[in-house]
Amino acid sequence: MIRVLLAEDQAMVRGALAALLGMEPDISVLDSVADGEAAWRELQRLKPDLLVTDIEMPGLTGLELAQRIKRQDLPVKVVIVTTFARPGFLRRALDAGVVGYLLKDAPAEKLAEALRTVHRGGRAIDPELAIEAWSEADPLNDRERQALRLAGEGLSASDIAAHMNLSHGTVRNYLSEAIGKLGVGNRIEAHRLARQKGWL
Repeated sequence: MIRVLLAEDQAMVRGALAALLGMEPDISVLDSVADGEAAWRELQRLKPDLLVTDIEMPGLTGLELAQRIKRQDLPVKVVIVTTFARPGFLRRALDAGVVGYLLKDAPAEKLAEALRTVHRGGRAIDPELAIEAWSEADPLNDRERQALRLAGEGLSASDIAAHMNLSHGTVRNYLSEAIGKLGVGNRIEAHRLARQKGWL
């Protein structure tokens, strides 16, 4: 039996995924949660074989969950099911140890088959996205990405500095570097472009 924990912030999608997987004779959905922090708690309590998660969720994102699982060396395999067909997201997911990356518009039967493949030790990555993912490298480092993400939420450089525990000047440098690397005019354009590429 493949033991699965679901993490998805949209209630209707979460319910549909749980119902679909529940019909499979060899898949057991242990629990389904609405945010990343709840997923992290349940992972440690239930010790599932697989975590099926979205990318963008309150608390921890699916990518942050995968990174934490990798750091802690937990024996759970991560499969991302998302609407984000962005090469940058896939690259970051693979770097975080994710072994499955599927789009929500894929046929329902593909998900169960992908989970079986991953459970057997294989990978299940959307093939078109995989080809695209290696065509353009993410130029941002983690600090630039974090500063840009906070700037996109409307925080000032001073607020970002306080949030990141850095000096105002260091944050300005990170934002300037990000703007320069992306070849845009300001932090708003940089945030928009980085999000579009899946780099945030």
